Amino acid sequence: MRLQLLHGVFFLQYVSFSQQQFPRLCATAEALLSKECCPVWDGDGSACGASSGRGFCRDVEVSDLPNGLNYPFSGLDDRERWPLVFYNRTCQCASNYMGFNCGECQFGLFGDNCAERRVSLRRNVFHLSAAERRKLISYLNLAKHTVNQDYVIATGTYREMNNGSSPLFSNVSTYDVFVWMHYYVSRNALLGGPGNVWTDVDFGHWAPAFLPWHRVYLLHWEREIRKLTGDFEFSIPYWDWRDAQGCDICTDDLMGARSPLNPNLISPASVFSSWKVMCSRAEDYSARGVLCDGSDEGPLLRNPGNHNHNVVPRLPTAAEVEFTVSLPEYDTGAMDRSANFSFRNTLEGFGNPQTGLGNSAVIGMHASLHIFMNGSMSSVQGSANDPIFLLHHAYVDSIYEQWLRRHAPEQTHYPESNAPIGHNRQYHMVPFLPLHRNIEYFVSSKDLGYEYSYMLNSDQRIVEVLSPYLAMMMEVWPWLLGALVLGALVTLTVAAITATTTRACWKVWPWQRGGKKSAFHLPEREPLIISSDSDSPNYNSV
Repeated sequence: MRLQLLHGVFFLQYVSFSQQQFPRLCATAEALLSKECCPVWDGDGSACGASSGRGFCRDVEVSDLPNGLNYPFSGLDDRERWPLVFYNRTCQCASNYMGFNCGECQFGLFGDNCAERRVSLRRNVFHLSAAERRKLISYLNLAKHTVNQDYVIATGTYREMNNGSSPLFSNVSTYDVFVWMHYYVSRNALLGGPGNVWTDVDFGHWAPAFLPWHRVYLLHWEREIRKLTGDFEFSIPYWDWRDAQGCDICTDDLMGARSPLNPNLISPASVFSSWKVMCSRAEDYSARGVLCDGSDEGPLLRNPGNHNHNVVPRLPTAAEVEFTVSLPEYDTGAMDRSANFSFRNTLEGFGNPQTGLGNSAVIGMHASLHIFMNGSMSSVQGSANDPIFLLHHAYVDSIYEQWLRRHAPEQTHYPESNAPIGHNRQYHMVPFLPLHRNIEYFVSSKDLGYEYSYMLNSDQRIVEVLSPYLAMMMEVWPWLLGALVLGALVTLTVAAITATTTRACWKVWPWQRGGKKSAFHLPEREPLIISSDSDSPNYNSV
């Protein structure tokens, strides 16, 4: 490993490239052939931390309830009945613990014994101070350039690995682990040979698990950033895009402005201009009948607003968000893109945000943002390459949270069976290890340890809105204190000089001794404090 300076941030970069898989400790041929992923927890030296009661290695139980009719195959795709193709025994953790070896805490819990409950706050990105913006960009860039120590990606199917005896995996950065995960959950099913794919399948989109899956995705991404930086106060900010006239976060102090040299590229003044994408060529993988192998596929692309306006005439409005949240049914009918008056389908973008009808010629809500970005974000499989993805999905998740709080659905509201494959209530989310079932994230964010700033009560929101100003004051407080002291010294010095000069003049000009004011009398003035607004927060009301 080596210490490297990248855009003002020092970090340790791990440069070993052993061929292993997700999680790294379960990527050996031995683990794959035994179909067991129960790594040792270093805290007590036992598998799954069993000696400390953190968890136990047990058989994976999967639901056999029927799926929808969109996927008429069985035994052809590695994601079917996840994770049984790879592992049939994994760590199953006690209530406070989680992780592939039960070495971490459940979301929202902290401390050595995972007994400390904390609630983190996801804030409007425009309410971040300049220093907080710099930190966000720095953390993203650090994640993009640091090889992940715990997870790597599969570059071949289980069949291509000779049923586990010849592992095919690769190391990637922490950021790119999540790019690959989003690709892998949404990729076409490979049926064997070039061009032989099934496109009507997606284990994380176009059906009920869309919102729970992306909720878990953001929680794990947030956790990996905290582990990487040691900043356990970090939370993903959100982009409130309601009624926006354009990409107002596409500035060089945030997600990168448009390049003046090429409208499809990011401004050279932004660190994101140097980012390379991966898993972005879905048509090529399908034509060759292969998986994404994590190779560099060129620069990050974005050209917001220069899209097909017949499909997305404008960004979503506040009225459309309110209509979406008002829909009482989570999902309806076939629970796919044709679902009518379905909250999930309307929020995802395939139900008309004005009529609630599916199969609309106009795409809205969540999907409209992806199309509007007109670049890397516009490919479902490769969309997570653009860091705007995170801010966008944080706001989508907040709309999901609004709906959960307004309608307080029972868990039975989430479909138990006959949803498209991967989306039934008890299905394990692909490709997460540790395992998560869809229904476990059909709950309020409060139960998972986080909150959105615009959902706070009025007193809490005042504190949240003022926090960037307080942060700015803390940054400049030593300078302000010094300026105040200097100003006071200047004032005292001027007063002393004035007094001395006046006393001298009393001797020279006796006529000044009367009741008239001295010609050298100076009015009182406040010390001059020179301030700069270069670090002032860009404040927008919610």
